[in-house]
Amino acid sequence: MADLRTLIAGHVHKLVGARGDARDIVRRPGEAGLVPEGGAAWTVHGDFSAMMVGGVAALLTQMLHPAAAAGVWDHSNFRRDMSGRLRRTAQFIAGTTYGSTATAGAMIARVRRIHDAVGGVLPNGTPYAANDPAVLTWVHVAGADAFLRAYVRYRDPAFSGAAQDRYYAETAVVARALGATDVPEDRRAVAAYFRAVRPHLVADERAREIARILLAAPPPVPSAGAATKVMMDAGIDLLQPWAAAMHGLQVPPLRKPLVRAGAAGIGAVLRASLDHARRQRLAAA
Repeated sequence: MADLRTLIAGHVHKLVGARGDARDIVRRPGEAGLVPEGGAAWTVHGDFSAMMVGGVAALLTQMLHPAAAAGVWDHSNFRRDMSGRLRRTAQFIAGTTYGSTATAGAMIARVRRIHDAVGGVLPNGTPYAANDPAVLTWVHVAGADAFLRAYVRYRDPAFSGAAQDRYYAETAVVARALGATDVPEDRRAVAAYFRAVRPHLVADERAREIARILLAAPPPVPSAGAATKVMMDAGIDLLQPWAAAMHGLQVPPLRKPLVRAGAAGIGAVLRASLDHARRQRLAAA
């Protein structure tokens, strides 16, 4: 009978559509990549549990931009396959972080081709396009902010301010390759960017419906319903206060310590399981 840690790691690998977790998609020695090997982004994106929590907060925040929400609403099957959307996002982040320049470039080119066909008209009559540099910048910053804060909260509270600024600078390279412009590269610039863009955000019917479907999605593993609920609540708890207020979402104050402790415990189990599976593969090799 398979070890429990091996079973858990197998479910994680299936969830992200990979043989291993993000650290297994590593460029060969000597190969260049868009993101520095061993850098801040390499570190942050390597923690699967923090990326799970950050991914929930990222998507909820991203959907507050009318054009970002419209692209999902009009051109994706999120209603039937929310887990597929999250899996593709995880694969893109892993490939552009740990893959070679050629691998990352191919993934970016594919996304841009897909985005070429994503566009339309907002309910107020304003045209939108997924490859609009301003929309790409918003999606990137909302995601990077959520992933970084999840890592600091659930993996390394001592992650230095300088390392956090390096994270923004390193991931900005990928955003610009996708077509984003004026990408903030440190914490101060990110805070200024959010202040500037907030007047243009709305929690309309589309944003709230996408949020409802995300938070009500069935767990990827039927037996993991309770753990999935904790991670979803941790994502809500991670939201910037203004984003949580716009969505009308909150974790009751008395429950926050339980959610954070639960997410931290789940993270520890996931890390131990993935490390165990990696050691097993190395021993077998």
